[in-house]
Amino acid sequence: MGIRTPGHGPKRPNGAREAEILELLQRADDALTPREVTERLGNELAYNSVVTILTRMHTKQLLTRTPRGRAYAYAPVTDDPGFAARRMRSVLEERSDRQDVLARFADELSTTDADLLRQLLDPGQ
Repeated sequence: MGIRTPGHGPKRPNGAREAEILELLQRADDALTPREVTERLGNELAYNSVVTILTRMHTKQLLTRTPRGRAYAYAPVTDDPGFAARRMRSVLEERSDRQDVLARFADELSTTDADLLRQLLDPGQ
């Protein structure tokens, strides 16, 4: 459980607020300003905290931002499956033994997932 800090939302583990804000932005019909994010979070966080989180997420290339009035409006760079794919690619790129990693990954796929991957890699099959 989170610890309540006077005047602030409950203390959460690292990344939990980012995940919450990312999910909120993914559900939104359009890019949101920090004020809109703050309001949709039920004012759990101070405006400055939301700005800080959004700025960090933009720096991590999780969000795009476009000027809107005196603020920026933020939107996710991709959807949830896209973020999962980026994480998988990132792990692969960190490894020098790519072939071994991919081979192990393929060996551990279920038959259904292996068939799906074959179809995705060779659509004419």
